[in-house]
Amino acid sequence: MGAQGKESLIMRTCPSLAAAVVALTLAALFPGCSGDSSKKSVHSAKGLLQQSDPFVSGREDYDTFRIPSLLVTKKGTLLAFCEGRKNSSADHGDIDLVLKRSTDQGKKWSDLQVVADDGANTVGNPCPVVDQSTGTIWLLLTHNLGEDKESQITTRRSKGTRRVWVSHSTDDGVTWTKPEDITATAKRPEWTWYATGPGCGIQLKSGRMVIPCDHTPAGAKDNSRSHVIYSDDHGATWKIGGIVDRRVNECQVVERLDGSLMLNMRNCRRGVGETYQRAIAISRDGGLNWADFRYDPTLIEPICQASLVRHTGAGAAANTLIFANPASTKREKLTIRLSNDGGETWAASKELWSGPAAYSALAAFPDGTVGCLYERGEKKPYGRIAYARFALDWIKSPAQAP
Repeated sequence: MGAQGKESLIMRTCPSLAAAVVALTLAALFPGCSGDSSKKSVHSAKGLLQQSDPFVSGREDYDTFRIPSLLVTKKGTLLAFCEGRKNSSADHGDIDLVLKRSTDQGKKWSDLQVVADDGANTVGNPCPVVDQSTGTIWLLLTHNLGEDKESQITTRRSKGTRRVWVSHSTDDGVTWTKPEDITATAKRPEWTWYATGPGCGIQLKSGRMVIPCDHTPAGAKDNSRSHVIYSDDHGATWKIGGIVDRRVNECQVVERLDGSLMLNMRNCRRGVGETYQRAIAISRDGGLNWADFRYDPTLIEPICQASLVRHTGAGAAANTLIFANPASTKREKLTIRLSNDGGETWAASKELWSGPAAYSALAAFPDGTVGCLYERGEKKPYGRIAYARFALDWIKSPAQAP
């Protein structure tokens, strides 16, 4: 009997053995890959890396998935949010806010859930935060008419404007309330464009919940600004906090070991010495005022959103921060960085994806691992939103990502 015949006999008489043979063959040919091309995992003495693709553009009735956001609930459930763009990859049009949940740190994902849909209009920019005292998850988001483009909104030639919404869940992200419009308290009348996050908010030791945002004032010479909004009453009301009056926008915030807040911002200045460097500001009053503005030359960027979280889980130092962005002057090379001194210096870095990449969102697990939800593709950055989970030691290890 030839080799082909023996293989057929094995397939007929012992399917479990056949599956094992196939798996071993794939492992030999493609180290780090399973039979499912949407999932990859790499284990080594230096740590762990697992990857999957929860959102693939062109599937599940959406042309493109963009703008990832990631949150670990009080019960340990992982919530992966993003925008589901119905008809194109454009930032305006029919856009819904969608969600997938995972109860095993991202190994398996739930079916796609639509959290907010306003017909042909735009609902997006997810930025969730969990109130650790109640377990309630607050989801800040934005809305505008689908026909209105950002350029029209910023110059006040649009039919409507950008509005701020909030929804919440009390059942670990299974169901969500109808979004409430909080524009009156979260946005000043002279502001035109507005974005929450994207990424995630934080809760301070004091209990205050802080959401990073950005806006564009009408007629502003230097264009966009970063700011935060906050709640001191468990999400019942939201107020405007401090503003960074520079040409910055999409941002992320962390509370450091000494209680200060660090705001890490997309740098929108072009043609100056600090172009392609992330901007930083510090607050020592819970986000009401920002000072010590500077650029971080280590954090190279292509003028793009980035993600930042503080890690207090197993194996982390007292002031560990994790940062992710496309570390290049164009949208590529999604890179993870680790700081053990609250973002003053960056002790280690590791390239997660070498090809086209853009927005990302990070989450830290109590067991010491980290989750990263990020945009990537083969020719363009928006082919899918992938999810990676890795150990802290993986960032320090010399081996490159698959």
